[in-house]
Amino acid sequence: MHSFHQPASPPMPSASRPPTLGALRAAGYRPRSVKTELRENLVAKLRRGEPLFPGVVGYDDSVVPAIVNAVLARHHFILLGLRGQAKTRILRQLVELLDAEMPVLAGSEVNDDPFAPISKYGRLLVEEAGEDAPIAWVARASRYVEKLATPDVTVADLIGDLDPIKAARGGHLLSDELTIHFGLLPRANRGIFAVNELPDLAGKVQVGLFNVMQEGDVQIKGYPVRLPLDVLLVFSANPEDYTARGKIITPLKDRIGAEILTHYPRSTEEAMAITRQEAWVERGGLPVEVPPFLAELVERIAFLARVDKRVDKRSGVSQRMPISVLETVVSNAERRALAVGEPRVVPRVSDVHAALPAMTGKMELEYEGELQGAEVVALDLVAAAAQEVFDRLWDLDALDEVVDHFDRGGVLRLAETAGAEAAWAGLQEVPGLLPALEAAELHRADDPAHNVAAAELLLEGLAAHHRISRLPGGRFARARARRAG
Repeated sequence: MHSFHQPASPPMPSASRPPTLGALRAAGYRPRSVKTELRENLVAKLRRGEPLFPGVVGYDDSVVPAIVNAVLARHHFILLGLRGQAKTRILRQLVELLDAEMPVLAGSEVNDDPFAPISKYGRLLVEEAGEDAPIAWVARASRYVEKLATPDVTVADLIGDLDPIKAARGGHLLSDELTIHFGLLPRANRGIFAVNELPDLAGKVQVGLFNVMQEGDVQIKGYPVRLPLDVLLVFSANPEDYTARGKIITPLKDRIGAEILTHYPRSTEEAMAITRQEAWVERGGLPVEVPPFLAELVERIAFLARVDKRVDKRSGVSQRMPISVLETVVSNAERRALAVGEPRVVPRVSDVHAALPAMTGKMELEYEGELQGAEVVALDLVAAAAQEVFDRLWDLDALDEVVDHFDRGGVLRLAETAGAEAAWAGLQEVPGLLPALEAAELHRADDPAHNVAAAELLLEGLAAHHRISRLPGGRFARARARRAG
């Protein structure tokens, strides 16, 4: 790897990019190893107080400091976490720590440093052209190479192979370096190489990565080809697969400088911020207003799923679940608003029930969950989430007047397709409901759509507490236990 540790050269204007090796030398360009480049650019960002990973929420006091330490220490590192914890997003944003552009020998497949080429092509070019060797400029985005590990990935895919067609066209012997077809890793030279789901790589491929990290070179088809690659290796994996007796070869594990644990959002506020950022809610048609209590309910579904014994903990419940659920909830409310001619879209709890298909596909179930069925598990999670939000807003014992209405035989039907005006007219017939909304500061004068959403949450919470019953078709009636009694 490069041994240059001089301070970074200032970025060059596009109009003054040196076009040849001699011009580059005259301009005072000094190459750095990629780890040094990342470190120095990170130091500059920290001094300027710039955000390091825009759009990544909830990691400021946990994951981000650990990554900063790894980059400052010039370590290869791995992110360990369940699905949907922004691992790939973080790895891709590392590219922002690279220089905007980097000079390479024109035509090089391995981003040859003009001052110290590692490929035979690059060495021959400098020998033949000297100071007139042409220079190309590579943008930072092209210096990030990513590979999803699967069991069928071969050493040739990552490292390279001999290309008989190249040999025939160029009249070379197969043992000539010019016949090499480089794999992904050499093509990432002087950049970042990311491997997602590292444990899925076959052992012999992991040995190839270990050789790069330990010796700083690669071997192709047994030929003694030395390619001292300059690359930062970063990985992601599921913690369940990444154990001392798991699928990672011990020498490779030992060469990874930092194991950084990612995690799901630790609070509903963080989770809501992520979902608000990622979900497609504003659609350019009718204006959309998602009541805060409904957004909270959607997040609590994911939180509850992650601790439910019927859901596989090793697989996790991705943050993509609440994002997909909220998008589906808004779609169902949008469908209703278009059908009844309402001027805006305001989702209700009944729209969450309509979003079950966005939940069931996001959960891997244990045996007990499989017996009950994904839809039953999802419905239970919706009810439990509604109960948690309800408990934050209302005192159950203060709602006896509402419960008594149903105990005396009252029945209320809130059709999923009912417009806000009609639904609110029916809800106001329930004694004690309007005062309960006012007590929770959820009643809005002249806003029936919001009032219906709040009232439906109240009824869902009472049903979750078994004080009333929620029946198919959006009907609420006397609690079954009370009727039996």
